Formats: sequence, structure tokens, C-alpha cells
Amino acid sequence: MARSDSTGNTNSTGQAMMRMVVGIAALVVLTALLFFVAPESFYPWAKAIHILAVISWMAGMLYLPRLLVYHADAEKGSLQSETFKVMERRLLRGIINPAMIVTWMFGLWLAWKGFGFQGGWLHAKIAAVLLLSAVHGYLASAVRKFAEDRNEKPARHWRIVNEIPTLLMVAIVILVVVKPF
Repeated sequence: MARSDSTGNTNSTGQAMMRMVVGIAALVVLTALLFFVAPESFYPWAKAIHILAVISWMAGMLYLPRLLVYHADAEKGSLQSETFKVMERRLLRGIINPAMIVTWMFGLWLAWKGFGFQGGWLHAKIAAVLLLSAVHGYLASAVRKFAEDRNEKPARHWRIVNEIPTLLMVAIVILVVVKPF
């Protein structure tokens, strides 16, 4: 029987983590199978997987700071605060972290295979993705602080942080599509 957390939710974190691990393992196995069975058609599949991972990562990166805005206004120890803790943890561990890993894995392979890591636009894009990864790390740290009721930042701070992934996403898309240099 699944254990119940403080919010009365019967889905345990362990079950969610197991589903995530199984999903990632299935992706790895299917990707490896495609790579070895049909290497000539792997590139477009790698690109599709990369794009799907980017969409998932960005969805989480746009939603998590918004949760932190509302969490910052919730009274510490309240049922609302505890609910936000569960939501933030599951979003980070179940969607954002795996999506970032898949994004990096396939993105680096595509940069090597498709472009030989050449091009100013590609270097700028990788720099922007590194910045996005740093924001990811900052948000992960914030989730830990909120979980321990140690957040000291006001909601206004999280509203500003909420805009950073959007700005980086715009820059990355322009660099990839326009290739300005």
C-alpha cells in the first residue's frame, strides 16, 4: 500500500521516482536500439528527442518559479505551503531534471555530429544553455530551501527570476533558427 504524505496524497515519491527511472531507461534502450539498427536515420530521431526534451525542460523552468512566487506568500508550515513543497519537488525531480539531462545528452551529440562543434552561433547557444542550467541549479537550491522553510526571498524576487528562462529561451531559439553569426 502506498504511503500518504502530509498533504493526504497517496502517490509516494518512491513510486514516482520508479516511474521516472523506468521511463528514462525505456528511452535509453529504444534510442540505443535505433542507433544500432538504423544509424542512417538516427539523426532526425535524435533531433526530435532533443526538441521534446527541451520543451519539457522549458515547461518546468517556466512553471517552477511561478510556484515559488505563490509559495513565498504561503504561511510556513501551512497546508498550502506543504502542498507547494510536494509540487515543487515532483516537478523538479520528475520532469525538469530528467528533461535537462536528455536535452544535454542529445544536444551535445547533435552539435558534434551535425556541426562538429563549429560556428559562433553554436558557441553562443551552448553558453546560453549553460546559463539556463545555472538558473536550473539556482531553482533546485531554492526548492531545497523552501522544503526546509528557509526561503528568505520575497515573491517579487521569484517573479523576476521567472523571466530569466524566457529570455534565455528566446535567445537560444533565435541563435538556432537564424544562426546570426
